[in-house]
Amino acid sequence: MDAIVKKDIVHFDPPSLRAVEKATAFSRFYFNPQYFGLENVDALKPALYVSNHSIYGVLDSPLLFEKLFKDKNIVLRSLGDHFHFEVPLWRDIMTEGGAVPGTRENCAHLMEAGEHILVYPGGGREVAKRKGEEYKLTWKTRTGFAHMAMKYQYPVIPVAALGADDAYDVVYDAYDFMQNPVGRWLLKNKTVADKLRSGDMLMPIAKGIGPTLIPRPEKFYFGFGTPISPAAFKGKEDDKEMQWQFRMQIMDALEGELNKLRLHRQRDTKVSLLRKLLTKKKNQQ
Repeated sequence: MDAIVKKDIVHFDPPSLRAVEKATAFSRFYFNPQYFGLENVDALKPALYVSNHSIYGVLDSPLLFEKLFKDKNIVLRSLGDHFHFEVPLWRDIMTEGGAVPGTRENCAHLMEAGEHILVYPGGGREVAKRKGEEYKLTWKTRTGFAHMAMKYQYPVIPVAALGADDAYDVVYDAYDFMQNPVGRWLLKNKTVADKLRSGDMLMPIAKGIGPTLIPRPEKFYFGFGTPISPAAFKGKEDDKEMQWQFRMQIMDALEGELNKLRLHRQRDTKVSLLRKLLTKKKNQQ
């Protein structure tokens, strides 16, 4: 059984580039993504791409996939939060895009096969944004991705994504729900609490253009940082302190890339009048 599962994970038949471009065509037009640091990506050198997750987690990741596929002939294999694979139809879309449940076993199979792997350490909690959490790295105590990179000596490329968290305003978040009498009552049910991870997986109610769920057409910016070598941690993957040190190194690099993108956005004068009118003024500051 394990062999069959491993074969299914590793021997992935990706969609054609034409199909990917067709699927992302409107998003590319609507969000006009800009990319920086692509020279840090080498198709011949498999890496673990560590990125920040945006609200709802679906606006920017397809554009990241499409760009690396088109420009670098890299098919990213995503390690997805388990909740993705519990939703009918959506799990099929995830699987067809090359995503697999984010377990150490699956990651090991992909690394042994020399795949380029994408991981969002914040997982579902980082997708379920609270008010004021734009671009906040909510990684809790997770060090599994650092452990795997150390064990398999996989270079880590920090990938910052800016823009998607500004496409929405959170109106009602998990904190609001948990302070509501109905919410508190529901979370007392162990089955409900387990499914919602004690509230972590409560998705926010947000608005984009006006009161609608249509996201504002923010320009998206992606930054690929310099690869971070795990060589200094070789053989130390089971040392929790070393895992934390490597994790902090990655987190600091990702925060640095986000700051660079903020500067790019401030200096970007190629923004149409319509886009300016429909997006947040702070993006032009």
